[in-house]
Amino acid sequence: MTDQTPPKETPLLDVTALYKLFAVGKPAARFKRPVKEWLQAAGPSPKLHAVDNVNFTIARGETMGLVGESGCGKSTLVRLLTRLLDPTDGSIRLNGEEIGQMPAKGFGSSPYRPRVQMVFQDATDSLNPRYTAFDAIADPINRLKPMPSADLAKRVAELADLCGLPQALLSRFPHQLSGGQKARVGIARAIAVDPELLILDEPTAALDVSVQVVILQLLDDLKQRLGMSYLFVSHDLNVVRLLCDRVMVMYLGKIVEIGPADSVFRNPRHPYTQALLSAIPHFEPGAASARIRLGGEPRSPIDPSPNVCRFMGRCPKSIAQCETAMPHLRPMAPGHEASCHLAEPDADLVKVIA
Repeated sequence: MTDQTPPKETPLLDVTALYKLFAVGKPAARFKRPVKEWLQAAGPSPKLHAVDNVNFTIARGETMGLVGESGCGKSTLVRLLTRLLDPTDGSIRLNGEEIGQMPAKGFGSSPYRPRVQMVFQDATDSLNPRYTAFDAIADPINRLKPMPSADLAKRVAELADLCGLPQALLSRFPHQLSGGQKARVGIARAIAVDPELLILDEPTAALDVSVQVVILQLLDDLKQRLGMSYLFVSHDLNVVRLLCDRVMVMYLGKIVEIGPADSVFRNPRHPYTQALLSAIPHFEPGAASARIRLGGEPRSPIDPSPNVCRFMGRCPKSIAQCETAMPHLRPMAPGHEASCHLAEPDADLVKVIA
């Protein structure tokens, strides 16, 4: 009998067992022995585990949110996905094709470069002050998809209209533009080469609240019109809840919870996620007292023990098992996983597994 199961659609982005370790510490200058000899005597150098066995997928047309406090590894993960850093180990597949093994130095000239683009956190710092808005938008086209001057001018005008940037402003330099206008230039530049995956690194963090709403509406509209997928990195959990289809929470290099945005926000399973969500401002009576305040200090990311939970020492719910066994992601609800010994799956899911 032939298998009638329909083939599973290949995700746009498939990240498997991704690691990025950084060697820390250098041989002291006072040692007169050759460096190689010193290293052999000292043993292997310590490693900072910035990204540690990260696994996730992003479907076509999906927006994935990435949240976590500063230092959790978000920026390193973004640099790996945009191929600005080489991974220590693991796989990064774009539309089923391996791009993680391509050297970062050569990725800029590969045919895959236009397919992954990025909108940076600070539009002012990310724009060349000597480039007009036209030059900034045209630059990636000239580098990745060259075309005749007449076609280039038409393309830039189309991108400006698409992003709500008046064409009269294309001749202006960044210092002559408002924050919202510079953000539109950054977005137009990112979509200029028709990317499949757009990585948004806090794209509204440096903007006024009223401008943030307009830019977020623009991003949502562009996603629908152009069929792109987003990886949305943000500290603003309310924005993540509104804009993202799924959310993954990162802590000390690991994904500790991942799932549909509604499920994660409605019923967070990991204590760290619960603490993050409790910090969202509320106006109901007693909301301030419900906030979970974490004590202690974060564990060191340098050669962390594989047998201890990364959240140990700050977790208000830790038990003895947390010091002897690293928890791994387990199903909690449909599409929702968390890595906590105390997290309990939904009853319906337990029956399905049984």
